[in-house]
Order: sequence, then C-alpha cells, then structure tokens
Amino acid sequence: MRVFLPYGNTGLYVEFPATVHVVEPNWVPGLLDEAAAIKQALDCPIGSAPLRHLVRPGDRAVIVHPDMTRPMPSRRVLPVLLRELEAAGLQPDHITLLNALGTHRRQTDQELEEMLGEPVVRGYRCLQHDCWDDANLVSLGLTHLGHPVRVNRTYLEADIRILTGFVEPHLFAGFSGGPKGVLPSIAGFDSVLTNHGAEMVRNPGATWGVTEGNPIWQEMMEVALMTRPTFILNITLNRQRAITGVFAGDLQAAHAAGRAFCRQSAMVPVPHLYDVVVTTNSGYPLDLNLYQSVKGMSAAAKIVKPGGSIVLVAECREGIPEHGEYARLLVGSDGPAAYLARMEEPGFACMDQWEAQVQALVQLRADVHLYADGMTDHQIRQSWLVPCRDLECRVVELLTDRGRNATLCVMPDGPQTIPYLS
Repeated sequence: MRVFLPYGNTGLYVEFPATVHVVEPNWVPGLLDEAAAIKQALDCPIGSAPLRHLVRPGDRAVIVHPDMTRPMPSRRVLPVLLRELEAAGLQPDHITLLNALGTHRRQTDQELEEMLGEPVVRGYRCLQHDCWDDANLVSLGLTHLGHPVRVNRTYLEADIRILTGFVEPHLFAGFSGGPKGVLPSIAGFDSVLTNHGAEMVRNPGATWGVTEGNPIWQEMMEVALMTRPTFILNITLNRQRAITGVFAGDLQAAHAAGRAFCRQSAMVPVPHLYDVVVTTNSGYPLDLNLYQSVKGMSAAAKIVKPGGSIVLVAECREGIPEHGEYARLLVGSDGPAAYLARMEEPGFACMDQWEAQVQALVQLRADVHLYADGMTDHQIRQSWLVPCRDLECRVVELLTDRGRNATLCVMPDGPQTIPYLS
C-alpha cells in the first residue's frame, strides 16, 4: 500500500506491505471562507461579549501568537483580528504582537515575516518573549502546587490581553491552545521548569487528550486565569493546514469547545497493539528538529507493543537542535534508563529535561528508529536512536524479525492523532 507521509515541506510517498493499518485523524473539511468564519466568531463569541464591545478607544492591546514551531496560520488569522480591533477604535501604535516563544529560540526577521506576513510586521509593534529577562517578568505569586508564577510584563500591563492559538492534541498538556498561550508561552523559565517538572510529566494524567486530572494542564489554566485574559481566538486545522473551526471568547468556555471539536477528529480507535508503528511529526514546521519530533514518537508509543519498534519519519532540518539543553542531556547520558535515573538525583533540574524524559519513557517501551535527512547517523546514535536511511526496507526487516504474524500500523499525522484501544 502506498501511503503519503508529511515530511518537511514536500512529504514522502512510501510503499508499505498490504497488511498495514493506517490510522489518521477523521477528515474534517476546511471552512469555505476562513476570514468570514473568524469575523463571525469575534462577533458571536463563546461565553463572552463580542470583542468590539470589550475595547475602548485609547486602550493598549497585546496579542499573543504562537512561534514558528506551531502550524498556526497567523498570517491568515491575525489580519481579521487586527481589523476588528481597529474598527473598535484602537490605533495600530496601540497594538503589540507578542511572539510566544516559551523556552524556544528567537525568530529571525525573515521568519517573523513568514509567520505573520510583511504588512503585519511592518505595521505593528512586534516583540519576542524572553523567559530569562527578569526585568520584563512580573511575579503573580504561587500556584496551588507552590510553583512560582512569573509572566511577561508587556502582556500583563496591557488593557486588552488576547491569546491566539491552535488546538491540537499535546503529549503531556492534553491539548495545545487556550491556557498554553500563557504557560509556558509567555512565562518565566522557573515557571516552565516547575510546570514541566519530572514528577508532573510522569503523572499518569499528563498525557494526550486529557485535561481533567492532568496536573500540568490544570496548572496551566490556573496561571492563565491569574493573568485575566480579555479574549482568546483559537482555531483547529486539518492535515492540509486549512482552518476547520474557530473558537473565540472566554478562555475556559471557548477552549473547552475547541477541545471537544478536536477530540471528534483526533481520537481514533484501534483493535490491538502493533509490533511496528511508523509515525511522523506532521511535516514542517512540526518536524523542524528532533526536540519537537518527540511528539510523534510519543503518539506512536500509545499503540506499540512492549518491546516493539517505532519508526519516526521527521526531517529535523535543525538537527537535535543546537540551541537549548536537549542535545546536551541526550549526549551526556548513557541511554534512556541512565537519564531517568539521573533525573532522580537531588537538585537535578534543567531546561528541556521534559522532552528528554518523554523520549526516555518511550524508549523503555520500544526501540525507536529515525529517518531524518537533517541529521547524521552519528547525531542520531548520540540521541539514543537507530539511524534509518531506507524506510521501506527497514519496515520489512522489523516485521521479518517479529515473525510472519507481525502487525504494522502507520500514523501519517502522528501528533495530530490520539489512537486508543477500542
């Protein structure tokens, strides 16, 4: 069976054995008129007055938007939102766009223009969050778990605080969008580190598609509510990156509607666990590097047999990457078990530890093979993974090793899918 796998900007067509089980999100067509749907959502929001009724002339607004590691179509969404604010009486010089980097690297000027569109970048004040900039972080106290809350000052001092985002399944926050627009997106590093701490990540409730009983998501919502966001504008996408739904209004009510909509397409039952699971990270920009691509292997781990194999197909044009601490954590530990033991040492705390932790937990369940043009065999082995250069042959080899009744599943849109045993 020939299957298309999202990979980088181009994708791959791969020939798999006829017995393959393809698991992908239920198809939802894109909206016929995206701009009209966004305008309608702003006019008739969920749990809130229309945005134009919340804005007064002279107000200063901050719009938080995802960074380039997310497929959020900001250059199609933001112009509609900006027109609405200006129609309500705000001047462009009273509107700031804040790139929600979390702990990720800054975007270049060219990358910002690709994300937002040149007219937006040239016409409005565009800032990039820095989670280490103490001068631009404000303390809001502690969460109910005793974790510190520090959030971007520019956002907090605005009269109108708008969170934009993309609702999709998330490997330990349950779903993206909504409160993730504050924590980790515009929070201080200490807040991110404690929210993504080892004990939090290994909690059974911290997993794909779960919010109730998920300590990570619940703390994210707690922190977001502390900042009193004025309005959110979240969207959902299909595999062609077309907008399928718009959810605007009150943070809690609108995001709940977005999650419910996303569940209908993303949650897919499977009849059994599989010996071999092939997964992607849904192509560019999600497979920009190995750090981001842990999501794809984590999704596959939900349906692979213990002792089975996962084959991750992710371009990783930025490599592991070089920025952040993820690469150092992988290279500095002698495999997954050693790394997890190291995390238990008193005082251990490090940026990006959460992604290495998730990867290590996946690899205790299954061996992971990586097909990635952006990484050398040496880099792949340093990352505890098995290099794969011939995808079709590797899948046949893995199935042969497990006998004639070996089972194969392919997840073309790994992190967009929540497979579960029916």
